[in-house]
Amino acid sequence: MSRATGRAVGSPSGIDVGASTHVAVTAEPARSILHQPTAVWAVAFACVIAFMGIGLVDPILPAIARDLAASPTETEMLFTSYLVITGIAMFFTSWLSSRIGAKRTLLIGLALIIAFALAAGLSQDVESIIGFRAGWGLGNALFISTALATIVGAASGGTSSAIILYEAALGLGIAIGPLIGGLLGSLSWRGPFFGSATLMAVGFVAIVVMLKSEPTRPAPIRVSAPFRALARPGLGVLAAAAFFYNIGFFVLLAYTPFALVPLGLGSAVTLGLVFFGWGLSLAITSVWVAPILTRRMPRTRVLWFVLPLLTLDLLAAAGSIGSAVGLVACVVIGGLLLGVLNTVLTECVMEATDLPRSVASSAYSGVRFLGGAIAPPAATLLAASVGPASPFVAAAAAVLVAVAILLAGHRHLARANGQVDPLEEAEAIGAGDS
Repeated sequence: MSRATGRAVGSPSGIDVGASTHVAVTAEPARSILHQPTAVWAVAFACVIAFMGIGLVDPILPAIARDLAASPTETEMLFTSYLVITGIAMFFTSWLSSRIGAKRTLLIGLALIIAFALAAGLSQDVESIIGFRAGWGLGNALFISTALATIVGAASGGTSSAIILYEAALGLGIAIGPLIGGLLGSLSWRGPFFGSATLMAVGFVAIVVMLKSEPTRPAPIRVSAPFRALARPGLGVLAAAAFFYNIGFFVLLAYTPFALVPLGLGSAVTLGLVFFGWGLSLAITSVWVAPILTRRMPRTRVLWFVLPLLTLDLLAAAGSIGSAVGLVACVVIGGLLLGVLNTVLTECVMEATDLPRSVASSAYSGVRFLGGAIAPPAATLLAASVGPASPFVAAAAAVLVAVAILLAGHRHLARANGQVDPLEEAEAIGAGDS
C-alpha cells in the first residue's frame, strides 16, 4: 500500500473495510468533515463522552483520598481497575461485535457505563468505587472498540474524513474530561460520576433513535483471533512497545495530581484546568500535527523521534518536582507529544498486518491498556518508598524500553510504513489470520 493511502487506512478503531481498501480510499472524493448524517454525529457525541471517562477522575483523586480516608495507592486503583478490565475485555470485543452487530455492542457498552458510573457516585467507600470503575471499563471497552467501525460505515466523505472525526472526538473527550471532572468535583467528588452517567444516557438515546441496525449479519470472528494476531511479528512489536509507552502515559496522567498537591495545586478546579490544557494539547497534535509529520517521514521514524522527546519531558518533570510552573509545563508539553504518539502508533498497528482491523485493534488495545493499568499504583508506591520524583524517572525508563523494542523490531515494521516486506508477508501467511 502506498504512503498516500496510509492515513486513510490507519484507523484507531480497527474497522475492517475490506480487502480492496486501497482502491476505495484513493477513489474517495474530498468532502467537508462537517457534512455528516445525524447517526455519525450521535456516535461521535457518545465517543466524546466515553473518552471523557479516562481523565474524569483525575482532578478528584485527592478529594476522594481525603473524604474516604484512602491512601494514594488505593485511590490510583480507580485507574487500574478501569484499565485492567478494559484491556482484558478488548481481546473479546471483536468476537462479540461480529455476532451481535455494532449497534447492539455500542448500546450494551453505554448501558454498562451509565449503570456503573451511577453506582460509583453512590458509593460510600473507595473499595466500592474501584469495583464499579472496573464495570465502567468493561462498558468502555465494548463501546470504544466498535465506535469507529460504526462511524466509518455511516459517514459521508470517505474513510479519511471518518477517521479524522473519530480522532477529533477522542481528543475532545480527553480534553474535556478533566475540566468537567474539576468543575463538578469542586461541588462534590460524586458530581463527575453523576454527570458522566447523565451525558451517557443522552448518547444512548441518540444512538437508539439515530443509528440504524446493520442490514446484514457481520462475519463471525473467532474468539482466539486477537491472541493469535499477537504472533504476527509487526503487531507483536508494536503491542510490546505500546505496553511500555502507556506506562509513561499514565504516570503523567494519574500520578501528577498527587505531585501537584504539595505545590498548592490540589483543588479539583485547578487540577481540572491543568489537565484540560494537557488534553487540549493532545487533541491538537493528534488531529493536526501527526498527519503533517507522517506525510513527511515514515511513521516509525516519527516514533523514533518523538518517544525520546517524551523521555526527556518525563525527566524534566522529575527535575521540576518542587516547581508548580515547571511541572505544569511538563504536563502540557507531554500532552503535545502524546497526541502525536497515540495517532502514529495506532496507524502503524492498522497497517502492520493484513488482519481484519477489528482483530488488530483488539489485540493491540488489550496489551496497551494492561500496560497503563500497572502505572498508577506502581507510581504512588514508588513515590512513597523512594521519593516523589522517582515515578517520572521510572516512566522515562519505560518509554526508553519502548524505543528499544521498536528499534530492535524495525525489520518487521516495513508494512507499517506503507511498504510490503516479502519476508514479513511470508511470516504473516505462515502465522495464519484467525
